[in-house]
Amino acid sequence: MKTKIFLLLLLSSLFFIHCSRRQDLSSPVYRLWYDEPAGGWEEALPVGNGRIGAMIFGDPVNERIQLNEESLWAGCPVNNNNPAALEHLPEIRRMIFEGQYKKAYQMANDYLLGTPPRIRSHQTFGDLFLHYSPGSEIQNYRRELDLHTGVVTTSYESGGNKMNQEVFSSSPADMIVIRISGSAPFDVNLELTREKDAEFSVLPGGKMVMNGQIMDEERPVSGPAGAHMRFAALAYINNKGGELHSEGEQLSCKGVNALTIYLTLATNYELDQLDFNESIDPLEKCVSILQKEEVISFSAIKEAHLDDHRKMFDRVSISFGPDTLQDIPTDERLARVKQGGTDNGLVATYFQYGRYLLMGSSRKPGCLPANLQGLWNKDFNAPWNADFHTNINLQMNYWPAEVVNLSETSLVLARFMEKITLPGAVTAKEMYGTDGWTLHHLTDPFGRTGVADGVWGITPLDGPWMMFPLYRHYEYTQDKDYLRRIYPVIKGSAEFVAGFLVESPDGYLVTNPSHSPENAFYVPGTNRQEQSMLTYAATTDIQIIRKLFDMVEEATRVLDKDHEFAKKIEGIREKLPPVQIGENGTIQEWIHDYEEVEVGHRHMSHLLGLYPLAQITGETPELFEAARKTIERRLQSGGGHTGWSRAWIVNFYARLHNGEEAWNHVQQLLARSTLDNLFDTHPPFQIDGNFGGTAGIAEMLLQSHGGIIHLLPALPVSWAEGSVKGLKARGGFECDISWKDGKLTKAAIRSEKGGQVDVKYGGEQFPVDIRPGGEFVY
Repeated sequence: MKTKIFLLLLLSSLFFIHCSRRQDLSSPVYRLWYDEPAGGWEEALPVGNGRIGAMIFGDPVNERIQLNEESLWAGCPVNNNNPAALEHLPEIRRMIFEGQYKKAYQMANDYLLGTPPRIRSHQTFGDLFLHYSPGSEIQNYRRELDLHTGVVTTSYESGGNKMNQEVFSSSPADMIVIRISGSAPFDVNLELTREKDAEFSVLPGGKMVMNGQIMDEERPVSGPAGAHMRFAALAYINNKGGELHSEGEQLSCKGVNALTIYLTLATNYELDQLDFNESIDPLEKCVSILQKEEVISFSAIKEAHLDDHRKMFDRVSISFGPDTLQDIPTDERLARVKQGGTDNGLVATYFQYGRYLLMGSSRKPGCLPANLQGLWNKDFNAPWNADFHTNINLQMNYWPAEVVNLSETSLVLARFMEKITLPGAVTAKEMYGTDGWTLHHLTDPFGRTGVADGVWGITPLDGPWMMFPLYRHYEYTQDKDYLRRIYPVIKGSAEFVAGFLVESPDGYLVTNPSHSPENAFYVPGTNRQEQSMLTYAATTDIQIIRKLFDMVEEATRVLDKDHEFAKKIEGIREKLPPVQIGENGTIQEWIHDYEEVEVGHRHMSHLLGLYPLAQITGETPELFEAARKTIERRLQSGGGHTGWSRAWIVNFYARLHNGEEAWNHVQQLLARSTLDNLFDTHPPFQIDGNFGGTAGIAEMLLQSHGGIIHLLPALPVSWAEGSVKGLKARGGFECDISWKDGKLTKAAIRSEKGGQVDVKYGGEQFPVDIRPGGEFVY
């Protein structure tokens, strides 16, 4: 009798706990969910482990799981440095200094443009289809991505059979796992497909194989044709009940109660070579990975995945008050915002989704940084080749990495950039006759560093620009071992700059040729009949150089080395032109006060000094006001029309401490540039807007440049109450912040290493000294 009473009490307590958790709206729940199958790719849900990923459509009849692997790329290594560049560089520079832009353009097109000028594309890997036997009407349908767990779940009823599908991409196991179960036996045929360059087979024992090699067609502007990267996919299928047998290239599963599919993908790419390695067998790599499945159960693989995922994801939580709309499907919530509504819970989910996507596209076991589509490219010839665009986009991908407590994602980028310095040094020497290394406005996994696409790709300072996210990792972590590792990369970039600068007619040391990314100006004296992108000393270049030199000088002090080199670049810095304000009161985009061809241009590179740098702050009031006017002028003329550009504007207004305008552009980012699955759209899909948006929301709540931790620097009225836990600040600090009625109620600042920092809130600023492992509570 006592045992029965104990069990009843235990069951009652468990029921109470379950109900309490289910009904607690104050506990943040970050999920995307829908009550219909995905009607297209823009509604499918992503999973990723940094190396391999998938998009899940949730179709109860013909389920599609689109597969991706980070390194599956058409093309091969090519030295595309124009062999005539160095010989003709002095003449091109002279023409630019003299304002002979037409001639300079023609010569640059002939003698600086890469040979070949274009790259080939990242490619989708293929698809796994699950063809179910036609059943009765689908009821109680739901598909969901739980950001806490990284699992996409699809559930529904058909003919009384309750079906459930789980999909996740495990980093510890390095495989995609799909678990399907029913309350009654079911039939399904599995099919691996790819439109080209692959063969398929079904092997005894429930195994499915894809083997392929990219066959690049003749396209001289993109490099050599031929048989290039090899790739393979391997799936092991375990069934509970029923039977498995092959039907051609499909695996038929009849009368099963449950299926578990262990799937992995591989190529013969090798980062250390920036090339594919013919000695690597991709299928053997797949076999080696899936051998884990033979000794580890599904439950153990899932448990390890959940533990690994949560250790990263749960570092940060964010809330703007109770999410009373969490039981409304995500696409409907987004539609409300598009119609002018507000949804703070959706903003919190969007913020966490950006963290989730960065985790999924830039971490071990991966070796390549997040590309223009992260990991989730659906095409063979993707928009902009899904490349590594280095004139804002790749940099933006890593804006949130440190502040949102995902520092390890930056390490993938750092390792890649270490490898890029090798072909980058060849480019610096062959094109410009300098020491050090550089690259231009894009690269690929084969290390392309010459000028690509067109004359607008002549941006030699994009290599130095890429140093910012690398150094930011040190700023936030204070990891001196890491700084020692990347210092040669940063120094090499500064060596390139020191050799590339030339004296201008104005008496400054300047970049030439130079380019304010993708924007053009009217050539003076031509009555708007002539335009030019080429110039010297575009404002963005000057801001980049000043920050690069700051980093080198700080690193030499911290590491106690290369003091003579630091003195050398300090001498160079004194001869750089200043950032100027034009007649209209805005930040001047070029060395002279030219008239822009497109006033509302999507690029705003002359405001790098405002964000992500901190050269334009309240401590420089004239430039601060000019930056504000620059943004307003851009917006009045249609600027911010792409997703990533809108995200940049959020960060700008956060730095201007204008919470209302920052919030306004968060709203517009959701309303104008977000797909139903919350992917950013340029259009088309481009993931940088997601990452820039997440960074912007963090920037509204916490800023840490200039040796000051600034709490709630741009809090809008619409976020009257809320909390954020786990954000990182420069100097190795971690912060929790709570507020109510628009006022700070509590802040906790921790530091494992300890340190001194100024803390600012409102009009109050004071110094804080935190011991190692200690905490300051405000």
